[in-house]
Amino acid sequence: MRDSWERARSVLEAAGVPPDRLAGVRPLSGGTYNTVEELRLTDGSRYVMKVAPTAVGLRYESRLLVGEAEFCRGAAEAEVPAPRVVTLDGPRLLLTLCPGDPWDGSLTAAEQTRLRTELGRQVARLHEVTGPGFGYPTGAFGPLAPDWRTAFTAMFDAILADARHYGARLPRPADEVAAVARAAYDALDEVTVPRLVHFDLWPGNILVDRADGDARIGGLIDGERMFWGDPLADFVSLALLGDIRKDEAFLEGYRGAGGRAVFDASARLRLALYRTYLYLIMLTETVPRATGADHDRWVQEAVAPELVVALDEIADADVSWLTP
Repeated sequence: MRDSWERARSVLEAAGVPPDRLAGVRPLSGGTYNTVEELRLTDGSRYVMKVAPTAVGLRYESRLLVGEAEFCRGAAEAEVPAPRVVTLDGPRLLLTLCPGDPWDGSLTAAEQTRLRTELGRQVARLHEVTGPGFGYPTGAFGPLAPDWRTAFTAMFDAILADARHYGARLPRPADEVAAVARAAYDALDEVTVPRLVHFDLWPGNILVDRADGDARIGGLIDGERMFWGDPLADFVSLALLGDIRKDEAFLEGYRGAGGRAVFDASARLRLALYRTYLYLIMLTETVPRATGADHDRWVQEAVAPELVVALDEIADADVSWLTP
């Protein structure tokens, strides 16, 4: 507890806030990578402090708080509810606190439909924010790339290298996964504008606020895995282990706010690539994080089969149209 208070006082001082205003520190649950704590000040204001781990993780997990700060700045530009950056001080990030609790099963069917439509509008606004290049802004794989194929293939090769390094249990050999994915890489060339992609918009990272009685989206949080790339990639976590094409309420809001959601042959191939990428991350990260038997079992039972489905979609696709 003493370390938490000392860390909190230090980050407040870096933000220009007198550290003697700190009144309380409380750990927040739900995060799976950074240490996350709520800071309460004597005037009643509340902030969120994130502290990066010191342990080595996956290759893309380098300076993730830089990515989170970039997401928050992009969300502010898009006028989407999300934390705002107070200060980024090395391995520590201080953010404003968004109202609400993670999306859960307590919502009625009508509330879910209304909120998914609103979420679609918000994500469409996020996707209007563009970056200076493609890839992770953290520098995990060097400078941003001039094209999406270069950026994504580096990201994909890195997670396969992690899988080999950690001996992750994959449903297909890593070399086979790489060979199947390469068959779809030409489809990546259709993406020419680097757009903001959160890439972790599962329900746990969508806060629902009931302060005014009606449920509304209080904030989109945990943007540390953001990258500049293809907005279609966000549809993977938005329909985690499912199919975004079945989410009519979300797509109504997304398209109504100007988002492009056309599931032609190229889009389906790219979605299969992005699903493969995310599921490889989910399968591989269990090793360095030592997530435990129950989670490992869930990943093998729920995620591994979906990885096979995504790979089979690529393998079975007619990609002759990709070559001139």
